[in-house]
Amino acid sequence: MTDLIKTENRDGVLVVSFNRADKRNAINTQMWIDLRETFKAAAADDDVVCVLLCGAGDNFCAGVDMASFGDVGEGEEHPFESAARAVVEFDKPLVAAAQGVAIGGGATVLFHADIVYVGESLRMRLPFASLGLVPEWGSSYMLQANIGAQRAAELFYTAQWIDADKAYSVGIAAAVLPDIDLFEHALAKAREIAQWPVNSLREIKRSLRLHHLPAIDRAIKEEQAGMRRQVGSPENIEAITAFMEKRPPNFRNNGAG
Repeated sequence: MTDLIKTENRDGVLVVSFNRADKRNAINTQMWIDLRETFKAAAADDDVVCVLLCGAGDNFCAGVDMASFGDVGEGEEHPFESAARAVVEFDKPLVAAAQGVAIGGGATVLFHADIVYVGESLRMRLPFASLGLVPEWGSSYMLQANIGAQRAAELFYTAQWIDADKAYSVGIAAAVLPDIDLFEHALAKAREIAQWPVNSLREIKRSLRLHHLPAIDRAIKEEQAGMRRQVGSPENIEAITAFMEKRPPNFRNNGAG
């Protein structure tokens, strides 16, 4: 474990922080590994009753650090996949507090939190269509389950920026707080949860999540298959090239589709 994922147990609430503020908490390969081990350890530790997930500094998480995403051997499971599975399978209450940017994987992880609180500065985006890619982390199912099919489709198809008020109005967030109050509010709610017996909370979460898990598993498999088809596609190459060249992408005249 490194200090890229910071943890602190506060009376049964394990505060887990993405701790790379200078990179807007973008997640590199080591952070995926640390996140996986953190959630696996928290699930096995009865001194952890509830987890509060947040980000260091002014942002929650800018998503995948593309500079390090290929740092695994060909054919190996990427640590992203095992980290995602550890979060999906986490069997205790998960509260999240998000402010600033929450992009890509830094947004889709929130759909697996039982309760999400956001700061007024939130700027969330599901950029997959704009990158010529597909959703991940089971988000193609979980966002629909959380907010409904039409609202989820609009956010995925448009890749629009989602501010705090929009996140609250569509049902992604339980409440919007001033940034300065966000963490303490989320911590207070997590402590309110953590006063109860951990095994009771496990059974409640099992009841809430049981019917979702098969669908999440299917969604993850379909997303991974779609990602394999799209990575390196003309659309994906054009999106990356346009980003590097600081210009709008052109998906109509590059052989895409």
